[in-house]
Amino acid sequence: MSKGRSSVSKARSYLEIGQFWDAHDLADYWEQTYPVEFEVDIRSEVTYYPLDATLSARIRSVAQRRGISPETLLNLWVQEKLQEEFPQSVA
Repeated sequence: MSKGRSSVSKARSYLEIGQFWDAHDLADYWEQTYPVEFEVDIRSEVTYYPLDATLSARIRSVAQRRGISPETLLNLWVQEKLQEEFPQSVA
């Protein structure tokens, strides 16, 4: 954050910026905006692993009960298991 504050909200942290915009409407500040250009370099890798259909159905069921996606559940479980296998590394 440049100069320690956001230009519209005068907030000093990202949390304060979020709280400001939760309570305000951009339409009320539109005249203070200006066009900008920036690049985003998102590097995401998706790797597919085959699962038995019965196992996949059970995973979907558990994920649905927890209110999360099966992908999120699998990532959490794999991360937990890897932490058990390699406790010194940070995943």
